[in-house]
Parts: sequence; C-alpha cells; structure tokens
Amino acid sequence: MIKIPGKMLFELIGSLFKKPATVMYPYDKSGEIEKFRGQVDFDQAKCIGCKICMKDCPSNAITINTVGEKKYEAAFDLAKCIYCAQCVDSCPKKALAISGNFELAQFDKNKLKVTFGEKPQSTTPTKP
Repeated sequence: MIKIPGKMLFELIGSLFKKPATVMYPYDKSGEIEKFRGQVDFDQAKCIGCKICMKDCPSNAITINTVGEKKYEAAFDLAKCIYCAQCVDSCPKKALAISGNFELAQFDKNKLKVTFGEKPQSTTPTKP
C-alpha cells in the first residue's frame, strides 16, 4: 500500500470551498419535493363509498364509514400508514390525494388518528 502524505490535506482544502450537500432543515424549509408521498387527504364530495382504498391498503390504515345518504367519512390511522399511496392510485373517483405534509411525529399515538368528513347526526330525539 503506497501512502501519499499530502492527499488527505488536498481533499480537506478542496472541501472547504464546495457548497454543502445538506440543508439546515428546521431553519431552511425548502419547497416541496415532486412526487413526495406525505399525509393522505380526503375529498368527501368525490367519495362514492366503494371502499376500494380500504381493500388495497397493505397496512389497513383506512376506514370508510357511511354518515348519511351518499356521504362518507374516512378515518386514517397514520401510525399504521406506510405512505405508499396505493389508496390514492386505486381510488376511481380521485377522492384521495397525497399532500406534502410530512411533519407528523407525535408522542401520543392517538393524535395520529385523523378523520375527514362529516360526523353522523344524532338520531336520538332531544327533550323539549
């Protein structure tokens, strides 16, 4: 093995004048990355309740519930989601979309359960 004593010094001096390859993330939030798969968004107006997204989800992170006549809500368990976007690809009416939201870290696992859509209206009569 031949050692060149000045080779490491040459590399060190050369790297001082190069632009850094990383960004200072919390302080410098660069724009969204193209085709990035973040949190899934749900458009209730487009959903027809076919539940294909539930069937195609490899981690069983989606639940579609009926809340009214032709109205549905979607519940996502982001702790289970692997952000593969299979549900978005399989939705025939494009009711699901990928957002750029990726800052989802939580200490409480229950905060990672997100429900989109209307809540069912109470059917119990109110007392006058």
